[in-house]
Amino acid sequence: MEINLKGKLALVTGGSGQLGRVICRTLGDCGADVAVNYYRNAAKAVELVAELQAKGARAFAVQADVTDEASIGAMRRQVEDELGAPDIIVNNAVIQYQWVSVLDQKPADYESQFRSCVLHNVLMAQAFVPAMIARKWGRVIAINTECAMQNFPSQSAYVSGKRGMDGVLRVLAKEIGPHQVTVNQVAPGWMISENVPDDDSEGQRSYRANVPLRRRGYDQDIANLVVFLASDLANFISGQYISVSGGNVMPTI
Repeated sequence: MEINLKGKLALVTGGSGQLGRVICRTLGDCGADVAVNYYRNAAKAVELVAELQAKGARAFAVQADVTDEASIGAMRRQVEDELGAPDIIVNNAVIQYQWVSVLDQKPADYESQFRSCVLHNVLMAQAFVPAMIARKWGRVIAINTECAMQNFPSQSAYVSGKRGMDGVLRVLAKEIGPHQVTVNQVAPGWMISENVPDDDSEGQRSYRANVPLRRRGYDQDIANLVVFLASDLANFISGQYISVSGGNVMPTI
């Protein structure tokens, strides 16, 4: 058994970022064609597209602000003109900001998280799900976080955005399920990546000590679940928030 996405087109928001690049590569390795969305990092997006094309995938870099309706509309038209209508959307982009206590967090940070978590998912669904409904097949996959279950100090703006996103996507799963379009969330823990390598600092030792597997995972672990959810192997999985955290958080029944 293998994950085969040949003949499918995926669009990954934030595709030029560190996690986005791993997701795009893994989709391409499974046979999918890939539209790589970027906001500012055009050079990384173009480099990634060349890499995907060298492996035989059709690939295209497309700029868009995922918090802006007109920008997403323009991205949809560009992707459709270049590659066709996506079968799979992976909503991965998020705005970064400084984490501080609720009493000190700027209101603008809550607004940015609402826009990049909630509105991002709403606008992507409105732009790309109608074509999936027409085909009676589609995948909406969104990147959430273990923080949405932890609610630790200084996480309030991030958590508020991600928990709002969770509500939108659960409703969306019920609304579009009859059309055989699935909606799922992948919730990473604190993963090993280009920006945050594994080390022996106190913060990392403390984190690993609370993970049942006693280690941090990799961005690749997230991408592996994304491609599974994008495949026909996950035909009957929808409306789920799935933790990729080594058991650090455990959604309950």
